[in-house]
Amino acid sequence: MFYLGGQSNMDGFGYNNQLPEELNKPVDGVYIFHGNSTRDSFELGGQGVWDVLKPGHGTGHTSTFEKNFLSDRFGVEITFAREMKKMFPNENIAIIKYSRGGTSIHIDAAGPFGCWDPDFTTGSGNNQYDHFLATLNNAFSVKDIDNDGETDELIPAGILWMQGESDANTPEIANLYFANLKRLVDLMRAALLTDDLPVVIGRISDSGNDADGKVWDFGNVVRWQQAKFVNQDGNAALITTTDNYKYSDKWHYDTEGYIDFGKQFAIEMQKLMK
Repeated sequence: MFYLGGQSNMDGFGYNNQLPEELNKPVDGVYIFHGNSTRDSFELGGQGVWDVLKPGHGTGHTSTFEKNFLSDRFGVEITFAREMKKMFPNENIAIIKYSRGGTSIHIDAAGPFGCWDPDFTTGSGNNQYDHFLATLNNAFSVKDIDNDGETDELIPAGILWMQGESDANTPEIANLYFANLKRLVDLMRAALLTDDLPVVIGRISDSGNDADGKVWDFGNVVRWQQAKFVNQDGNAALITTTDNYKYSDKWHYDTEGYIDFGKQFAIEMQKLMK
């Protein structure tokens, strides 16, 4: 089982109708539980239902405990899952996804989108970390995820994390990204009961589509902090191909970018799992 989390470039802004035919269909042998994205001040989110992975788990996806409402977008999960099945053809693969666009780790960068810091409190008191935990609890509470009449065991195998853009708007917040990311990853590993669980980080990049040529004013600081985390962690990897991707708008990669991004996540995850 792999957990996918972060902000909007983990949500996924690729277009289903731009996928090649071989990718625009269900992925045999892979099931996904996609927790419903929820604002910090709302009651616990993370509602979802296990189902065969198919395009539609990108931005705009919603879910209840009974049904997935697929969108016209996809994220890294499509090609990540397909590549992992090629590498491990005899293994069943499960994905738990919970992400939310615009979210930060640092409390002071939360804004209206949300925050992953477990101590962040607003409204009802729930934050993105709470919604993450709720998603895990909801997903793990299902004992037969493929409805074949046999009990399934979910074995945590890795974390995919794509986030950091929202922490790149001030030097003070950007310079704390390493410490904030380390704490969050440690807590996620603990929640998944695996101290050295492999984690693959997507490096943030910049479209340059802004008046000063930078959408994320201190993105380079966050990029350095991401590299520092990977270099010091011992069981982490950094994807840098994001620098080569084109954009569908000033913030999000285009369809081809997400297709490659998922493959890169699989390549790096497989290296760590060895």
